[in-house]
Amino acid sequence: MSNTPKGVRQASFKEQFTLRGMVIGSIGSVVLTMSSMYVALKLGALPWPIIFVALVSMFALKAFGRTNIHEINVTHTVMSAGAMVAGGIAFTIPGIWMLEPKAEVDLVALMVVTLGGVLLGLIFTALIRKYFVVTQDLPYPMGIAAAETLMIGDEGGKKSIVLFSSLGLASLFTLIRDWFAKIPQIIVLNEAIAAKGVAFYIYLSPMLIAVGYLVGPLAVGVWFLGAIIGDFGVVIGMPSLGIVNLDTAMAIKSSLGIGVMVGTGIGIIVKGILPKAKEIFGPMFSKGSRGDAIVNLRWAPILMVILAFIFTFVLDLGMIASVITILGVWLATSMSAQVVGQSGINPMEIFGIIVLLAAKFAANLGNVQAFFVAAIVAVACGLVGDVMNDFKAGHILKSNPKAQWLGEVIGGIIGAFVSVGVLFVIVKAYGPEAFGNPDLFPAPQAGVVAAMVGGIPHMTSFVVGLFIGTILYVLRFPVMTLGLGIYLPFYLSFTAMVGGALKFVVEKAAPKFEKSGNGMIIASGLLGGEGVVGVILALIQALKGMQAL
Repeated sequence: MSNTPKGVRQASFKEQFTLRGMVIGSIGSVVLTMSSMYVALKLGALPWPIIFVALVSMFALKAFGRTNIHEINVTHTVMSAGAMVAGGIAFTIPGIWMLEPKAEVDLVALMVVTLGGVLLGLIFTALIRKYFVVTQDLPYPMGIAAAETLMIGDEGGKKSIVLFSSLGLASLFTLIRDWFAKIPQIIVLNEAIAAKGVAFYIYLSPMLIAVGYLVGPLAVGVWFLGAIIGDFGVVIGMPSLGIVNLDTAMAIKSSLGIGVMVGTGIGIIVKGILPKAKEIFGPMFSKGSRGDAIVNLRWAPILMVILAFIFTFVLDLGMIASVITILGVWLATSMSAQVVGQSGINPMEIFGIIVLLAAKFAANLGNVQAFFVAAIVAVACGLVGDVMNDFKAGHILKSNPKAQWLGEVIGGIIGAFVSVGVLFVIVKAYGPEAFGNPDLFPAPQAGVVAAMVGGIPHMTSFVVGLFIGTILYVLRFPVMTLGLGIYLPFYLSFTAMVGGALKFVVEKAAPKFEKSGNGMIIASGLLGGEGVVGVILALIQALKGMQAL
């Protein structure tokens, strides 16, 4: 008897992995990767694109005629794969210019970093899919939501209308705000509080409100709690009590936030990964369990050796750091798969920091090389976290995992080239000083990595945060976003909280509306609209800059 969900027909591999699906998915991957790079740099957050791309894939394939839910599923795997690759780069590499604005980053080296992270991510998704998705049966909430959305269908096109209407409205709003400057970006909520060092503003951003809505009230609530602790407890509270001056308070705030995030990563290793290491990594070495992987992985160790030599000589990491990087990716991708499966959050830059610290401890790395290590890990973890959601949807729908994995290969490689290209366009358009600038591209995660490379501003606070993050995670406190709230400027946390609060109200006051998926569809459209327009404006600015040379 078939276990295929009711209303879902079975399909052959050729019906799932189609030429038109790959073309549509590739075009979508280009657009979404561009948008995701801008979103990540601008807001320091990158919600999952899976609902958005699932609906776009459905709309596009149905426009071409008869399709099936598995073809749609494979197509949206292609489309979303590059988004988190962009996140891995955006959350790490801009930190190079934050430390040294005149630093020169070679385009070829950055392509090696990005493609290296993608290739390692491809290996480990093939290796660990069955353990986390099937054996452990982790929830992967975004994957479940995508499967449900596809099974419901577009209900006669109504959901597509909702999606593209919200996308259009967000695009128009962003154009009026950023191009015509008729709408302010921020509104100061209280001048007196702002004068004390807290960015007590609200950011008029459909995208950030959508971030809060998609992440959900619990995670955003913890995020906002972190903001209260960092900005009101430390930045305002400690100077008011005469404990430290404002500059020291700011150093404590950032160091404490970084420590909590890194401590959370350590907690994941201690509680979630080490006790299950044999089950997770066994298929890589045991011929008897080789079939657990999606594809034959006999080539994987050879590719890892090749990558180790490339990292050593092209990126100038040295052999020790290169080996630590690859082994670190191995561990970090499992951390990513578990955290995403349990919480829906993927702190990829934190995993990069953990491996970076190990590499710096064991080898004498330069600043740029240290960022390369963090970026390789973050790219691989970003790709794994995203695609594991897709695999969860595929497992529910009984799609062919090999077809999905091949789609991941295409989308991930496209994402590598596009994300690097967009980053260099932004550098050309705005200059390296734009990174870390709250008015342009705050890139807070890259700032965290830069702090780890350039030195912790307040080491005692970092150690305290490290201890707190580790203990709270082990005690099952939902600490994943706490450190982010402590570290980020208050206005980003506050605006995201508005989105989370809106989600809470909708769930209580209009549960049927939320259950229909319309809330997530609208939020996905708002997110995509502002992100796409932001990238287009950046491209226009870059072209103007080139003409002026």
